Amino acid sequence: MQEDENGAEIMKVTVKTFATLRQFIDKESQVTIDTGTTVGELLNMLTATHPGLKNELFDETGELHKYVNILKNGRNIHFLDKLRTVLEENDLIAIFPPSGGG
Repeated sequence: MQEDENGAEIMKVTVKTFATLRQFIDKESQVTIDTGTTVGELLNMLTATHPGLKNELFDETGELHKYVNILKNGRNIHFLDKLRTVLEENDLIAIFPPSGGG
């Protein structure tokens, strides 16, 4: 763990995005976050700094779109603690938009 200028513990996670999300955010980026940050808090940070991303991930009530898949180290957060899943140093977060087709 590292500390920021205020002495708070910080860590890095990697965020990977796929398909249509890449028009709003880089394919892969390292993000520095506070220790104890949840997936939901990470998504709020990302949507605040990447215009257009929020509408791709969340509906008008602030709920994650039903078919958006988010994986933490290969495990779907739906099977963990959903948006309350706590992140750890060097986690890999993969965000997949809804897929079309039929």
